[in-house]
Amino acid sequence: MSGVLWVTGAGSGMGAAISVAAAEAGWRVALSGRRREPLEAVAARCGEGAAVIPLDVQDPGAAAPALDAVRERLGPVTGLALAAGLNVPRRSWAEQSLTDFQAVVATNLTGVAAVVDAALPDLRAAAGTAVIVSSFSAWAYSAVAGVAYGASKTALGTLCRSLNAEEERHGVRATHLCPGDVATDFLDARPEVPDAAARARMLQPDDVARAALFALSAPPHVRVDELVISPCRP
Repeated sequence: MSGVLWVTGAGSGMGAAISVAAAEAGWRVALSGRRREPLEAVAARCGEGAAVIPLDVQDPGAAAPALDAVRERLGPVTGLALAAGLNVPRRSWAEQSLTDFQAVVATNLTGVAAVVDAALPDLRAAAGTAVIVSSFSAWAYSAVAGVAYGASKTALGTLCRSLNAEEERHGVRATHLCPGDVATDFLDARPEVPDAAARARMLQPDDVARAALFALSAPPHVRVDELVISPCRP
């Protein structure tokens, strides 16, 4: 594998795991997230072909300048792995605030659309692939996910389908990647935080990275429309 892979949410969890796995597979990786320090730490694991490009996906106007920085450092984007995500502890209808709802949607849905929109000319030119890291709750309803998170992740399925329907003629492919519970710090935002034993039974970030690389490495005549992975529960 080769080319330039732009990863959001790259400073931790699934985004970090995808970044490292992609670098090991031969990609030049652009690492984006809100905080530079964790991005620098991941970049050190990725080697010389990595570039740190800070980006807050909640700001839709920031995607285009970030893309310019990626191009300047590494060249045109040939793949996307969009893993930035947000959830909040107060997530039911009875407890949520509209402010939190808007922040979750801005990160999980609007932020994805902004990055895809910015990078689409590059993806068209390269017949590139976009892997959108969604959630099992986008594939099957999950009460624990909450209203805003479940709605925003479900909408990513339509976003991916629209990309595949409209951009297939350019060779662009999109994968809606829906992992079940993954043992990352993201779980700390749950109303009831899983303990170490529960996390040990979950998917690990490297499991999601392997799934993302599977979609990114598919031959040009193959498209992975949706990929759902779950932990086996003995």
